[in-house]
Amino acid sequence: MAAVDTNLTAQITAGFARKRLMAFALPGVILLYLLYTAVAFDLAGLASRARMDNAAILLSDFWTHKTHITRDNRTGAVTAAVEGEAKGAYPPGTYPDWVSVDGDVTTIDLGTGHVVTYDGDGARMVVPGYGTIDIRPQDNGLALTAPEPLPEWINASNTRVAVTTPAGRFNYTRSKVETFKYQAGWELFFFTLDSPFAGKGPLELAALAVSADRVDPARSNFGYMVSEFWTNKMWRHSDVFWALFETILMAFLGTMGAAIIALPLGFLAASNFNPLGPLRFAFRRVFDFIRGVDGLIWTIILSRAFGPGPMTGALAILITDTGSFGKMFSEALENIDEKQVEGVRSTGANSLLRARFGVIPQVTPVLISQVLYYLESNTRSATVIGAIVGGGIGLLLTQAIQTQKDWEEVAYYMTLIVLMVMAMDTLSGWLRRKLIKGE
Repeated sequence: MAAVDTNLTAQITAGFARKRLMAFALPGVILLYLLYTAVAFDLAGLASRARMDNAAILLSDFWTHKTHITRDNRTGAVTAAVEGEAKGAYPPGTYPDWVSVDGDVTTIDLGTGHVVTYDGDGARMVVPGYGTIDIRPQDNGLALTAPEPLPEWINASNTRVAVTTPAGRFNYTRSKVETFKYQAGWELFFFTLDSPFAGKGPLELAALAVSADRVDPARSNFGYMVSEFWTNKMWRHSDVFWALFETILMAFLGTMGAAIIALPLGFLAASNFNPLGPLRFAFRRVFDFIRGVDGLIWTIILSRAFGPGPMTGALAILITDTGSFGKMFSEALENIDEKQVEGVRSTGANSLLRARFGVIPQVTPVLISQVLYYLESNTRSATVIGAIVGGGIGLLLTQAIQTQKDWEEVAYYMTLIVLMVMAMDTLSGWLRRKLIKGE
């Protein structure tokens, strides 16, 4: 008895010793791994290459817009355009209220004391706390006059001068001079400048919507407003919402198509429904192969085979989810209650009726829950797939990112994607309650 107690005590002591060793060794292992990660991924180099000023400009572009005031140095013509686009150009001879034109002198008030002036000799910018930046063209380039030393926010060469301040930006070249003023909000989101409703406030628009006096005799003011919003040439709301529909359609067709195909294949892969072992093994390996290849790989393969388009994206989702659904459905079928099937068999029902009344009711909650979950997930995945196959909101998002200037449109598309996912989540939860719980 004493020997047993001694052995037990020794085992307990050894166990405590191992735990203490692990408690001391584990933090060291984690620290070594983190150090290795820092070296392998060159975190120091990444930090040195980081441009936080560019990141700040990018983040500000998400919720602001910029108006370009441009003078052609060859003709002297001064134009104003939101985001520099022709679709957002002010009518000739008209400018924002912070721009004044008097002959060949153009004065731009950027706010907080920052003032830019174009004249016949060149241009100058007054920066509070620094001084005046004066630029004059010469035969061999540009002459810059400014307090020395030049700060980092002035980038000057013989052919170009760029000034970046919190109030706005200013660029001068021999061919043109541009000033960018940043302002909060998504300008022209509802109506472009050529619309009769541009520049009107919410109360004015509400009054026009119910007014009997029509802007266009052929249609009501409210219908005219909806049409102007829907056909907005800068924000392209009609194209954006059609792209959202394509994204949802890709996810829906791919997910539901995969569920329809995987259900009968799941019976063939379930051991309690298919007694042929080699056939079950073959189907299970097919499922493993299909779901083992990432959906993006299938997307690239199918886009090369069938060309771009939303249907290609739906096929990529269908193929990937067929493997996942096939595995899950077969495992759900193998775990059913055989007593219910035996009860249906006792009525003389054939195999098809036994599956319909003895099996499907048992696995329906699991199947519906998994299909709806994958539908939510595929709605997000369809955005990335759409960027590859050239369809849906993913295509518009990629195009906006590639332009490197329309970041407010990127924010718009991202907002719509988040709202779409939230809507799909709400719809999925409602369908679960209706179809599974019967609420």
